[in-house]
Amino acid sequence: MPIDIETFESSPEDRLQQSGETNADRVMQFLATHPDQAFTQSEIRDATGVKAGSISVVLSRLENRGLVRHKGNYWALGEADDVAAYTGMVESMRAANDRFGEENIEEWLEHAVDDEDTE
Repeated sequence: MPIDIETFESSPEDRLQQSGETNADRVMQFLATHPDQAFTQSEIRDATGVKAGSISVVLSRLENRGLVRHKGNYWALGEADDVAAYTGMVESMRAANDRFGEENIEEWLEHAVDDEDTE
């Protein structure tokens, strides 16, 4: 399904993936299967298929959310509480999508409030 150019220009790459799985999902799933190890960016990239130009941004965003830890050249799964909260949210979203269907961004945008209309 095509998207408008404004969405294309303003959306981060990981939000424009066709599959329901984002780059962040792939990284988190990989690290969650190896909770007792830390990996370099290139090892995570190779294991997940995330593009070289995206892996740094994905890892940085996950680190900002407390979902991964970074030390030197290595990255590891974040602390248990943060990861558990993330996992709970992901599972809730999957359950909602299974029950109600996935969101259609175009439909959502049709009903979204424009910031200029609220001033």
